[in-house]
Amino acid sequence: MVYTFTCSDPRYEIYMGRDKFENEELIAHGWPEDVWFHVDKLSSAHIYLRMPLPERPLPDDKQDPDLKSIPQKVLDEVAQLTKANSIEGCKQPHVDIVYTPWSNLRKSAHMDIGQVGFKDEKRVRYIKNVAKDRELLKALEKTQQEPKVDLKAAREQRDREQLRKRKEEMRKRRQAEEEEAKRKEEERQLRCYASLQAVEPEFTDKGDGTIESCRAIEEDFL
Repeated sequence: MVYTFTCSDPRYEIYMGRDKFENEELIAHGWPEDVWFHVDKLSSAHIYLRMPLPERPLPDDKQDPDLKSIPQKVLDEVAQLTKANSIEGCKQPHVDIVYTPWSNLRKSAHMDIGQVGFKDEKRVRYIKNVAKDRELLKALEKTQQEPKVDLKAAREQRDREQLRKRKEEMRKRRQAEEEEAKRKEEERQLRCYASLQAVEPEFTDKGDGTIESCRAIEEDFL
């Protein structure tokens, strides 16, 4: 199970693990749309922000979510939860919050349970000098729930749905391409037919079939 919170923007979801063992599950079964938050250089809970799924499915899940698109109010809310859920950080007047896409988390065999590193430091961002906002934090904590979630099953269901959407997108694209090719072929055939209709014979004087008319045609020819 995880703790979930309702933020100011309903398109986004906030959740966190109850302990380091649940953090391990979140690391293993996160979504490509997830963004991981933690107090910088201090122990804290792992807070995740799940961003909206793209309206059109991406070709694959390797593209990072657009961190610049996160509303400032949502960033502030996640930062408050992150600070509040750090034993040391909650006592300090200011802390820095680090955040990065879930896909940038690195887990190796020698790390402790719940511990992570980063694959690429360039994909890491910071929220500097976060001070406690009691009113904002209180409003968030009132929305806390503890739903029973099978993290692995939820990720698998998400992947199946995205795969279905990608296949449907490909089917529509192929259908549109086939219809466009058919339209162009019909236009080509119409142009060919029109050009044939426009061709007129250069010689049309066939005479009336009499000897005189034949001689006249022959004389014209000579």
